[in-house]
Amino acid sequence: MSEVSPDELRRVVVLDAAAQIEDQLGGHGRVLSGAVTDAPAPIPDLTVTAPGAEPDGRGRYAGGDVEAVLEVARPHLAEAALAYARSGIPLYVVVDPAAAACTVHTAPSADGGYREAERVPFGNDLFLPLAGRTLVLRTDEFPAGPPTPGAGPDAGRGIVDG
Repeated sequence: MSEVSPDELRRVVVLDAAAQIEDQLGGHGRVLSGAVTDAPAPIPDLTVTAPGAEPDGRGRYAGGDVEAVLEVARPHLAEAALAYARSGIPLYVVVDPAAAACTVHTAPSADGGYREAERVPFGNDLFLPLAGRTLVLRTDEFPAGPPTPGAGPDAGRGIVDG
């Protein structure tokens, strides 16, 4: 059996998650791939914007207009998470195919980091609390895979204030 590339794993997760989120938003916000935020971080895999949110003149979404960011594990996610927390993005989800688990980070701190984190193994539903509603993301179809090159065993971890 051939090994699935990290890019293919990312693509499958992003497409699956985007479809599920879009179905549940019902016009109350949008799910975007490749949306740039004001956070000094790489472009997230998926961004959920608040209802009525529009990009500024530079094509960026302010932290207050972003309800959630979803990333597939890759190198340097801890630094990105700090930037999202500092920008006030209330929900940060890391999907880690190598660990066959997701981590839902909530309660951002202005000095960086998220104060709460829940690890959820693939096969269990993720409950994503957004403003005034909760989305349910099924993980049973997320593909498990080999370690992400360069991500190391702590990719996306270490971002919870202690």
